[in-house]
Amino acid sequence: MNEVVFQKNKAKAEQMAAYMKHLFPFVGVGAPERALLEKNLLKESKKLPFEELFNLIKFYYDKPEREYQYVAIDLAIVNVKRFSFEELLRFKPFVVEKSWWDSVDAWRKFFGLWGSDHFEEMPQLFDAFFGEKNFWHRRIAINLQLLYKEKTNTALLKKAIIYDKTTDEFFIQKAIGWSLRQYSKIDPSWVQKLFEEIDLSPLAVREGSKYLPKP
Repeated sequence: MNEVVFQKNKAKAEQMAAYMKHLFPFVGVGAPERALLEKNLLKESKKLPFEELFNLIKFYYDKPEREYQYVAIDLAIVNVKRFSFEELLRFKPFVVEKSWWDSVDAWRKFFGLWGSDHFEEMPQLFDAFFGEKNFWHRRIAINLQLLYKEKTNTALLKKAIIYDKTTDEFFIQKAIGWSLRQYSKIDPSWVQKLFEEIDLSPLAVREGSKYLPKP
């Protein structure tokens, strides 16, 4: 299997690193170019047994430049339908490695996609992230059902929100608002009732009420 190697674009790399607050080095490869360069790798990865695939994902995730973490997550996402619950949880530690909103939200997509195909196991998947010490794990618990629309388990969503309603962490409060904003498109009355029942942060309320009818 041919290794994906990105060519350095210094000017673009500096721009991308600045956007991410210089937390990570970048090669300077944008998403469209990355998608083209990794296309064959993603296709070939679907033939790999789990352990080989897991090691390949780790290989790219361990590389220093940020674009390679994106490749690793793309590899996980295109293979997500193949994984058992036990295999899926092998990827949980990656969430808190080199963690920032971009990688965490991409991993959330990965876990959320698996959950959308395994609704009977959604409570166990939620429990894997709910109440965890690291707030990035808890952000996934809050946003896990972000794209589930009518299939959202509101009991789990409410549980995650209540647990972190007073957490003084921007990315947690933003996550609460994001989930409520998305679900308000489906059931605005449920979201409005939640605001009346629970004292949430101004940030969560502001973000979560964007689509609600104005008084």
